[in-house]
Amino acid sequence: MVRQLFEAGILQSAFWHFFTMTAHSPVGLNPEKYSVKKVSEAIGTFANNDIQHIDPSGADHESFSFGLKKSLLNYMHGACFDYPLQKWFEQKVPRTKIEPGYIIKAIEENEIVTSNPAKKIVWLGKAPKTETIIKSKKGSQWELLSLTFETKKETINVRVDKQQGTWLAGILQTLSLSNPKILTLRELKADYENAGLEDFELFWDNKPVNTLYKAGLLQL
Repeated sequence: MVRQLFEAGILQSAFWHFFTMTAHSPVGLNPEKYSVKKVSEAIGTFANNDIQHIDPSGADHESFSFGLKKSLLNYMHGACFDYPLQKWFEQKVPRTKIEPGYIIKAIEENEIVTSNPAKKIVWLGKAPKTETIIKSKKGSQWELLSLTFETKKETINVRVDKQQGTWLAGILQTLSLSNPKILTLRELKADYENAGLEDFELFWDNKPVNTLYKAGLLQL
């Protein structure tokens, strides 16, 4: 799963941690449910609540450390996605049961539903490059705004009415994680209409905006 997340461009960095049993975690509270045993009790302070424990199955967790770190380092550099997982470990490991392309398939096939006005909207991508384009047809001319988004995996371009595009480019900055207030879809619609624009649902549920889910747009 981690390999596919990197290959799809969803992750750019990561770090493996060994499991630590803490006093108030589900495992710490009910170790028998997870087939582990406590060796010590935590003192109980926030900074000192780790519990020593043993894994009766006898698994040598340290033996996986080097392979996990080495594979992850390659994935972060966009390399070795085609290597079998066995290659990273000296000991035998089970074959993966995750089908190739599982992550990409989930991204491409999941239909985005925007009907719930309480959904929170977040933008994780970078600010787009914008360019005004003049279109003409049968003697008539009108302006479009071209928005180009750069991701680690691809360049995405959408073109919309200039007024709508100007609003979209601005609102994406408002939706970024640097803004402490997260807007809901209802608030987004109000902002759109306050800008003097019409038919929010038609604009938001159409292909240009739906394309942005590949560039960092999220609904929560």
